Amino acid sequence: MTVDSIQNGTVIDHIAAGGGMKLYHLLGLEKADVPVAIMMNVNSHRLGRKDIIKIDGELALDFDVIGYVDPDATVNVIRNGTLLEKKQMVLPERLKNVLRCKNPRCISGSEQELPQLFVLTDQSTKEYRCYWCETRAAKL
Repeated sequence: MTVDSIQNGTVIDHIAAGGGMKLYHLLGLEKADVPVAIMMNVNSHRLGRKDIIKIDGELALDFDVIGYVDPDATVNVIRNGTLLEKKQMVLPERLKNVLRCKNPRCISGSEQELPQLFVLTDQSTKEYRCYWCETRAAKL
């Protein structure tokens, strides 16, 4: 299977196998007005299997979401058919409006103008807690 190279756009590479669709939905790529290709379970020397997302066109991406789904992913920015920039993702310290607090008594649920904020509390287990009520975030 081949997917054409892109001239201007972004390639999200080294996504752990199975994480591509989660990332696709969290980034809202189903609403994108540019071509998006998702390759799943691609052979990888480093990971064994991986997912890749190619976005053919200019699109603003939330790097915190990418880092949350897979902190080992890389983002390649392509301009005029050449690699302009390669970014290594990291686990973000805060997530804003990515997750929703599951606590029905949390102030973020009743005060609609408050953002859904989550803070990284344990790097080793990738645990996030609600900024407002400290409820643990559900796993992806």
